[in-house]
Amino acid sequence: MPLLAREPFCFLGVVHLLPLPGAPRAGPGLAAVLQRALADATALVEGGAAGLVVENLGDAPFAKAAVDPHVTAMMAVIAAAIRDRHPAALLGINVLRNDAAAALAVAAAARADFVRVNVLAGAVVADQGVIEGNAHAWLRYRREIGAEQVAIAADVHVKHARPLAPRPIADDTADLVHRAGADVVIVTGRATGGAADPADAEAVRSAAGTAPVWVGSGVTLDTAAAWRRRVDGAIVGTALQREGRLDAPVAAARVQAMARALDD
Repeated sequence: MPLLAREPFCFLGVVHLLPLPGAPRAGPGLAAVLQRALADATALVEGGAAGLVVENLGDAPFAKAAVDPHVTAMMAVIAAAIRDRHPAALLGINVLRNDAAAALAVAAAARADFVRVNVLAGAVVADQGVIEGNAHAWLRYRREIGAEQVAIAADVHVKHARPLAPRPIADDTADLVHRAGADVVIVTGRATGGAADPADAEAVRSAAGTAPVWVGSGVTLDTAAAWRRRVDGAIVGTALQREGRLDAPVAAARVQAMARALDD
């Protein structure tokens, strides 16, 4: 599977979904959410991204644990449409805040390549309260639904949260890979759009063994080349949207510029 290799560098853009029906904030309806998602996906792929991460960012504030069934169903419809339109792109699913089972279900239905799990192991304090990982149940569920080909990209010391019992980031990385079954480790800053600490990235890279390490927030045109040398991939969201606004569509010119910067 391409994303499991450290080469070539993996540039992933984010498809931030508008609020789905039933979200705390009003949205435009499923048809409009789908149309926007397809447009953003096309801008990312045509701009040079190797793949996409589809996530329900517009549903904030997020459920602490399991999302409602309609969220899983609607995200599967959207992800499948993106897969049909861009069959060669890597496709990832992130069901916020931390519903890994729903993400795996969406990935299985939409033929996605991986899921992103914010808290795969351990426990963090976030704006939703205390969130606990459940790698045991999620890896077993992945096997039960016949989705063992779906990789797990797991955050370590994920943004918008703090570990309940602080430990060195290298120790938590080693546990994610060797005990919790993460295929890829993601290092982030403190919040959406926040830059990750290069020292954290170095510690994570050393502890991850052969597992690829991606940076998951805060990559800009000015920092892209430096991150290209430090990690094996980058998930870029905010910097690719018009005027750097989370509610704005993806700007093709920004994607193209980022692709060039990450290729240096």
